[in-house]
Amino acid sequence: MQFSKTPIAGLLVVKTTPHADERGYFARTFCEFENQEADTPFHVCQTNISQNTKRGTLRGLHYQGEPKPDPKMVRCIRGAVWDVVVDLRQGSASYLTWFGRELSAENKIAMLIPGGCAHGFISLHDDTELLYLMGEHYVADLACGVRWNDPAFAIDWPIKPVTMGDRDASYPDFIQT
Repeated sequence: MQFSKTPIAGLLVVKTTPHADERGYFARTFCEFENQEADTPFHVCQTNISQNTKRGTLRGLHYQGEPKPDPKMVRCIRGAVWDVVVDLRQGSASYLTWFGRELSAENKIAMLIPGGCAHGFISLHDDTELLYLMGEHYVADLACGVRWNDPAFAIDWPIKPVTMGDRDASYPDFIQT
């Protein structure tokens, strides 16, 4: 695995290194040892799948609040998405910075997202699926979100949403404290 830094402190792009032959390929997609060696310790306590039927499905921007922010590693295992992370950690050098990148089954790239950052994506193909490795258990009372098109972030989404959940559509604008 190869870890690349982004403009957001602690947010890493993770590229797998497939070993291919006539059968196909094999690739390590997570290794606690390799994460520690790259100075990005991450312990998995839960895994989740997000299946999205239609192109243009938007989910986010979600995060889990204190005292249990939820770091995660997100990988697209079918189709493709435009994946976005916004740094909401007060005191961070990259506070309110956003970073986006295409994740697809084809490019085999994941994002390792620090706790305290909001995350969302829009599906670029029909029948898209993401795998989440979670570094914290879900706590419903700590679930938060901010509006996907909040002017405070000015995220450059590649397409307009066609489908969105009521909760995601009704998140408020971000208010700095």
